[in-house]
Amino acid sequence: MVMSTRPLGRSGIEVSALGMGCWAISGPWAEGRTPLGGGAVDDEESVRAVRRALDLGVTLFDTADTYGAGHGERILGRALAGRRDEAVIASKWGYTFDEQARQATGMDASPEYLRRAVTDSLRRLDTDRIDLYQLHLADLPVPRAQALIGTLEELVADGLVRAYGWSTDRVDRAAVLGQDAPHAAAVQHALSVLRDAPGLLAVCDKYDLASVNRGALGMGLLTGKYPPGSTLPRDDVRGLTSGWLEWFRGGRPAPEWLRRVESVRAALTADGRTLAQGALGWIWARSDRTVPIPGCRTVAQVEENAAALALGPLAADHFVEVERQLAGLRAAALREVDRPYWPSPMLPTARP
Repeated sequence: MVMSTRPLGRSGIEVSALGMGCWAISGPWAEGRTPLGGGAVDDEESVRAVRRALDLGVTLFDTADTYGAGHGERILGRALAGRRDEAVIASKWGYTFDEQARQATGMDASPEYLRRAVTDSLRRLDTDRIDLYQLHLADLPVPRAQALIGTLEELVADGLVRAYGWSTDRVDRAAVLGQDAPHAAAVQHALSVLRDAPGLLAVCDKYDLASVNRGALGMGLLTGKYPPGSTLPRDDVRGLTSGWLEWFRGGRPAPEWLRRVESVRAALTADGRTLAQGALGWIWARSDRTVPIPGCRTVAQVEENAAALALGPLAADHFVEVERQLAGLRAAALREVDRPYWPSPMLPTARP
């Protein structure tokens, strides 16, 4: 079954069933000495990767103003030069940063900052509109998020934004998009074979929203690239020793998560898919609203992921086998994550 496009919620925008996450091509940035990026990148290869994705039918590109402290948006804008109308650009705002120092500096959920942020993102992306503009403050209290909807609607009326959404793993936050938010279109949330999200998918069904899926490949764990004993460099956020990155611990893949990957490898690859392609097929089989956005930094990664489009959703019997294998292992992961998506211990966490 060849997959091509899926609707971006109720926006009227069609996007490829597979997107490209652009965190990985944004290069290094940090909060103090704590890395927040994926380490050094080759900007020329990043540009080639984005353009190759377009060639292969991928149209949705997800970034954020804070990725690389602005560098990620600049690289995406450069890669899409001359081909802007072929792409659907999704970006995010809410965190503040020093672009010259490549440092995260805090957060700002004010309507005034929202207006400044969209103007700055448009300049860095070298475009006149952002197709999907997402609140990046995953844990922002509901009343403060609701106070932003009027400004977002004004940005839509001005033609600067086509639709908006929220990057959050909190069900109550995501539900805000279904209440008096006419141009809300999507919830971006974690979803993978390793971490299901039934509550968030139910919100998307209820309010006709797209489910845009980060963590689709478990930050690389579902690619098979990181066997036991592999170590990530210290300038990669996955090399942190903190407990935020559940799939990696101290720069190494967590053994318990590797065991879960091995338990489903046979079912995910039974029809000749690679492990990564099988993991993407599971997401498409999970819901017809899903649009996974695996991160890519090379042309080869883009080509492997895009090839999954021709394979489509995982076959029903393979999907059932995955669920059977994980039934006793996934209990803790089935609950919605009650914590901010942002990894920094220094940035304030908003609670109700």
